[in-house]
Amino acid sequence: MSIRDLDDGVRERLRVRAAQHGRSMEAEIRAILTDAVAPPPRAQGLGRALLSSFSGTGGADLELPSRSETPRAADLPA
Repeated sequence: MSIRDLDDGVRERLRVRAAQHGRSMEAEIRAILTDAVAPPPRAQGLGRALLSSFSGTGGADLELPSRSETPRAADLPA
């Protein structure tokens, strides 16, 4: 594959980017193209997104008070 008429500025930025990633320009272009055509990540629900975002933060151990009264039905107006 050949890419003609590539702007010199683009070529230079590719060279710098490749050097930053420790790759040749050809390997960098391959990585860019692979990422560009990769399938989008699978959508997940809000609950799973929150869980994956905060799963590494630990948790909290809460002491729940014992129930001293018997539960009663709510007193709703008629």
